[in-house]
Amino acid sequence: MSDVELGEALLAAAYLEGDFVLRSGKRSRYYLDKYRFETRPDLLAALGERIAAAVREHEPEAERLAAPVLGGVVLAASASLVSGLPFLMVRDAAKEYGTANRIEGGFEPGECVCLVEDIVTSGGALLEAVSAVREVGLVVRTAVCVIDREEGGADALARQAVRLRPLFRAGELLKGEKTPAKPHG
Repeated sequence: MSDVELGEALLAAAYLEGDFVLRSGKRSRYYLDKYRFETRPDLLAALGERIAAAVREHEPEAERLAAPVLGGVVLAASASLVSGLPFLMVRDAAKEYGTANRIEGGFEPGECVCLVEDIVTSGGALLEAVSAVREVGLVVRTAVCVIDREEGGADALARQAVRLRPLFRAGELLKGEKTPAKPHG
């Protein structure tokens, strides 16, 4: 599947119009429903290959992948299968039972991780993940996402010395028939 075909398939699977509240709290007239592409084996396999390639290119020192729950985890697992890099799951908060971990999976402080995320708007989930992995002594300089909505997430991450490497940008995906509506509210 070419990049153009993958982009078209992502839009066909995930693009919705309406009135949506995003994780960032912003309102938008369009929504990209990540679960509609993350649950399709054909798209998940293609995304795993693209993410693994992006990690090799942009963070060749990565010893592990790391992803915020929930959506990023299936993408990290898919990329892990392709790359052979183990991955970590970053919870929103430490669980209150068992090991009480916020970061799930084995690692050693000082290791370099590359974050994996589905769709980035303001970067909130990734910023929380950056903080969590750094708190346990991991190094993070790069994040790979499937789609950057181009609404400030890359800049917010850059302020934390993390470079966002999107596979697709919303403006490119949505040009032509579908034009991204400016968030309102």
